[in-house]
Amino acid sequence: MRQSQLLMPTLREVPSEAEAASHQLMLRAGLIRQLAAGIYTYLPLGRRVLRKLEQIVREEMDHAGAQEVLMPALQPAELWQQSGRYEDYGPELVRLRDRHDREFTLGPTHEEVITALVRGEVSSYRQLPLTLYQIQTKFRDEKRPRYGLLRGREFLMKDAYSFDEDWEGLHRSYTSMYEAYNRIFTRCGLYFRPVEADAGSIGGEGGTHEFMALADIGEDTIAVCTDCSYAANLEKAEYRIDKRVDVISIQQQELKRHHTPDIKKIDQLSEWFGLGSNAFMKTLIYVADGKPVAVIVRGDHEVNEIKLKNVLAAKALELADQETTECVTGAPLGFAGPIGLSMPILADYALLAMKEGIAGANEQDYHVAHVIPSVHLGNAQAGDYRNAVEGDGCPRCEQGRLTFHRGIEVGHVFKLGTKYSEALNAKFLNASGVEQPLIMGCYGIGVSRLLSAVLEQHSDSNGIIWPKSIAPYHVHIVPVSSKDQVQMDLALQLAASLGEAGLEVLLDDRDERPGVKFKDSDLIGIPLRIVVGKHAAEGIVEVKPRNELESLKLNLEEAIAFAKK
Repeated sequence: MRQSQLLMPTLREVPSEAEAASHQLMLRAGLIRQLAAGIYTYLPLGRRVLRKLEQIVREEMDHAGAQEVLMPALQPAELWQQSGRYEDYGPELVRLRDRHDREFTLGPTHEEVITALVRGEVSSYRQLPLTLYQIQTKFRDEKRPRYGLLRGREFLMKDAYSFDEDWEGLHRSYTSMYEAYNRIFTRCGLYFRPVEADAGSIGGEGGTHEFMALADIGEDTIAVCTDCSYAANLEKAEYRIDKRVDVISIQQQELKRHHTPDIKKIDQLSEWFGLGSNAFMKTLIYVADGKPVAVIVRGDHEVNEIKLKNVLAAKALELADQETTECVTGAPLGFAGPIGLSMPILADYALLAMKEGIAGANEQDYHVAHVIPSVHLGNAQAGDYRNAVEGDGCPRCEQGRLTFHRGIEVGHVFKLGTKYSEALNAKFLNASGVEQPLIMGCYGIGVSRLLSAVLEQHSDSNGIIWPKSIAPYHVHIVPVSSKDQVQMDLALQLAASLGEAGLEVLLDDRDERPGVKFKDSDLIGIPLRIVVGKHAAEGIVEVKPRNELESLKLNLEEAIAFAKK
């Protein structure tokens, strides 16, 4: 490809609207242009990379035995109503009506559509197992699109769905996809970790893993063990449980009330009492499906609402407002305590391991000291209700401690079970002739997000450094002067030879200053640059890999061999 004919509008300045490094690089290197917030056009270089990512995904999906289909982006709302997600999905679901006033959605995902398809085509266990996938544009009306392709309203996604006759079959399908994902992200040159995760709005009855690209810009926090392979998203992360304190070994003291005027927050209490935040008990009142529940955690910990919602099996969970809190505790926000509450009480394991602590007195401007969890919270439901923190013990091994990293979710695999097959009546006859619901799995990869994640990891101060597996071109040939016929002849000869060898070549034939050409070359990040300059008459060129500082002077044959290698 001649660069003079390529639509590649590079920018020298960093666009002010771009916060993430990947977003800045894609705009500066001419990969994308914004049409509206969260909606982008892919220019030729960006599209070439996207196609290579798609190809890697297709090859590994096909290798795993999945079959490609293409489903409509426009979906009847009645399917979402049948599954129960039409209202639950919230404002991110793009809703519209046709001229006949029928409701439709623009699909953010395709569980309902694929289940309806298989419901009509699969009726016997002899047709199972079956895994279908597609690569298609999805739509989500993000409240705050940001970071370029990392959080957009329109994006490219690979979604796959497996159908099995039993849970053992689902486990095999899940494992096959899990392994395929590891191969995909490795081939893309990504530094990643599979982590245990929560199923979120997709739902399901079994395990789920997210594949996280490690990057400082990541919106997710990942807890990783220092000694073993355990890794989990913070919303799911567990921790090694401390032993509950034996009450017999504690010298009990009488509860003591302290006047704490307008002192509500843990940091204020710490200063007032001169104690660390771990000396306090934090009582939070939630409303779960319309009923109040108290959750008690240590003062230096935070309630994990996803864990809490799952434990309570609640469809709706929210922190109680001022009025509700006063009604059920007798005190305003900031003074609630666990003693004397007439509602279910959930106490975190770390809280129950305390010898004693200070808690709200359920009276305005008062707290109470010498609260002993094993005495005063004997009827509380013990459990893991908090976020893990750095330094917590690993839940999977004896010695490891949890460390935190930031990550970008690029893939997610779910064991759905019968959540959608039962809701949409997708059944089959087993070997005994008995009708039963299909057992499903769901497996997604954000293909366009993957592009951004790679760039967050593969760049320097000069621009992009593409992994060669997804680079838009393999070799960038840069004649110093396109007006020098000797240089151009050698450059064309080199391009032809490399093209015949199966390499993709971009030839910078523009009438530009050498400095402009070299800056653009570093910016777009093609893995190998070959400069044809003053030694062209001798058949000598300069060869420089993008990720190295030094260049090599080679003759034509050596340069071709080096590029092939």
